[in-house]
Amino acid sequence: MKKFHRHTDEERRKWQDPEMILSTSGLKPGMTFADIGCGRGYFAIPAAKIVGEKGKVLASDVDPESLEMLVQKANTEGLNNIETITGKAEEIIPCKACADIVFFGQCLHDFEDPQKALQNARKVIKQKGTLINVDWKKQEMDKGPPVDIRFDEEYASGLIQKADFEIKEIMDSGPYHYLIKATPK
Repeated sequence: MKKFHRHTDEERRKWQDPEMILSTSGLKPGMTFADIGCGRGYFAIPAAKIVGEKGKVLASDVDPESLEMLVQKANTEGLNNIETITGKAEEIIPCKACADIVFFGQCLHDFEDPQKALQNARKVIKQKGTLINVDWKKQEMDKGPPVDIRFDEEYASGLIQKADFEIKEIMDSGPYHYLIKATPK
C-alpha cells in the first residue's frame, strides 16, 4: 500500500480550518465532544478550547504515540479538559449517551469495521446530539490517502444511516473534504 504524506498541522491549516469546522458542527462552551480517531489532536485541541473548563473532550485513537503527542500539546496550552482513550473505535465506548457531538475527522475509511465504529458512536451520543463526519472527497488530488480507500459522500451517508442516524446536511468543507452532519433517529 502506498504511504501518503502526513501533513504538519501548519501545512494542514492552509487548507483546513478546524475552528471553522467545529463552529459549523455546533460546538459550544460546556459541551462534551467525542473525537473518534483523533490522531495527534488536530480537532481535539481546538475543541478543548471551545468547550472550555466546563466542557470535556473525549479523544480516542488506536495509536498511543499520537495520543501522547496530543497530551503534550494540551499540557503546553494549559488544557486539562481532554481525556484520552487508547483503543479501536470498533471496541471502545467511552461513555453512554454523554456526547453532544461525536466527531470523525478524516478517519472513517481507516477503520477495520466502519459500521461497528458508527454503531459505537450511536451509543456514545446524546439523543439530541450531532454526529459529524469530515472526510476526503473521493477524487484524485495531491493530498490525502489513495483514492481507492476513500468513501464518497453517498457511501459514508449510507453507513451513517445504517447506524441509526438521520442525515441532516452534506456540504463541502474546503477544497479537499466534505462534511456530513447527522442526528440520532
